Amino acid sequence: MRIYNIKVNGKTFEVKVMGITEVEPTEVKTVKGTVAAPAPAAAPAPAAAPVAAGEGKPVDAPMQGTILDVKVKVGDMVKEGDVLLILEAMKLENEIKAPFGGKVVDIKVSKGQSVNAKEVLVVLG
Repeated sequence: MRIYNIKVNGKTFEVKVMGITEVEPTEVKTVKGTVAAPAPAAAPAPAAAPVAAGEGKPVDAPMQGTILDVKVKVGDMVKEGDVLLILEAMKLENEIKAPFGGKVVDIKVSKGQSVNAKEVLVVLG
């Protein structure tokens, strides 16, 4: 049994996993013969450039998806919990909310844009 600590929306959960082997197959047997295992997945895209000190705090994408709507504009004042934008992931619409109050300093995405997990979406000052 292995124990993992998983963090979801700022809350940490302890997860116990049983019966997982750590050996990766190097080949796959098929009815017609042996074939090589699939190539490993490509490396993820590099993270967005960090925000310079004094410019504000970034709000990152919690998952990969597509921006359906941007609900704020530069200069808007938001409170903690206000909806900043709508992110579609796996056919579900997710409200990305402000983790803290402040002024919208920069918007790094636009409607229809695909984003990766941890990519900066909005900068709040």
